[in-house]
Amino acid sequence: MNRTRDTADLGDFEFECGRTVPLDVAYETYGEYRGDNAVLVCHALTGSQHVAGTGRSASDTGSEDAAGTDGQSAAWWSDVVGPGKAIDTREYFVVCANVPGSCYGTTGPASENPETGDPYGPDFPPVTVADWTRAQARLLDHLGVGPLRAVVGGSVGGMNALDWAKRYPERVARVLAVATAARLDPQMLAMRAVARRAITSDPNWNGGDYYGEGPDPEQGLAIARQLGHVSYLSKDSMGRKFGRRSAGRVASEGFAPADPAGEYFPYREVESYLDYQAERFVERFDANSYLYLSRAMDDYDLASGYDSDADALAGFSGEALVVSFTGDWHFTVEQADRLAAAFEAAGADVANHVVESDHGHDAFLVEPEKVGPPVRDFLAAGVEGRAVSDSDEDREFAPVHASLFGD
Repeated sequence: MNRTRDTADLGDFEFECGRTVPLDVAYETYGEYRGDNAVLVCHALTGSQHVAGTGRSASDTGSEDAAGTDGQSAAWWSDVVGPGKAIDTREYFVVCANVPGSCYGTTGPASENPETGDPYGPDFPPVTVADWTRAQARLLDHLGVGPLRAVVGGSVGGMNALDWAKRYPERVARVLAVATAARLDPQMLAMRAVARRAITSDPNWNGGDYYGEGPDPEQGLAIARQLGHVSYLSKDSMGRKFGRRSAGRVASEGFAPADPAGEYFPYREVESYLDYQAERFVERFDANSYLYLSRAMDDYDLASGYDSDADALAGFSGEALVVSFTGDWHFTVEQADRLAAAFEAAGADVANHVVESDHGHDAFLVEPEKVGPPVRDFLAAGVEGRAVSDSDEDREFAPVHASLFGD
């Protein structure tokens, strides 16, 4: 697969908050650019630019890999993006960029402040989804990439894709918003707030100035990640995977603080799973970045600055595909229905595809066999690629709980 990994120096970048810092953006491209085949893929909260591929060695890229891009961030959608896959890199030129505020090569809180020589830490500017979109647009200009065939994103990456339809409607023909919504609901806002509180309550967080000063706030970041994982799974998937079974061992030290009553009760498989995920996550992610990016996700509201979601999308004249999953309570089918209705009210051609799944929010990552076909057909033929009723009403807005597409 023809792949490039690099970091672009985009010069001074003014964030929505009004502050300006020099911005480097780490990105990867796959395939060959032919002027009309570019697809931008937007990653989720803790993902990276490494959307496809299998290995992480420098030998196949001509450059060093972004440090620490392991776990979910490593080739996080390789079952969907690649040669012969739904987003076929033999046909499309795929671009994926790490967003400002993250920690995989793009400038963020852990990056060096050129004015001080120290990491920015809490002095880094507040970041919004709009900042991500604007940085991506500048990167595409830097790369000489013109109008996009499509923008694709899942979870907060889907919000990023929606922001493209709102902010740069003339630059994108098709938008694929997967497992996302126009804004977070209050329950998820509450869970994000608790996750952040876990980090800022960790004594090692030190107000965000922990770089080189002592231990990182691993305990707080671990708890934040564990809470996030609970929201990514469904009751059915957790019951099937863990049940109430004992792990058959005692809790490991570090991520399971001493519990005076713990020795009497079993250390369950679900606890073991969460501890394992936490241990892996703190090795690759920065606590301040988690705070910054989760704030950006919380803040996003498609209708901000407009009278409604439909009003915000009024400038978009392309086509949209909204994909949701029945077991996802992070971003629900009902939220997806409202988003599809907003596209329809704005006059856009929209397909609303509902996938039967009990995997929860993670379904867009772990069920490529259900995500791939609608993505492939929509990229190729837009909403006309769907095999449904001949009536215009059904064709343009039809929540269906099976495949909308032909075999």
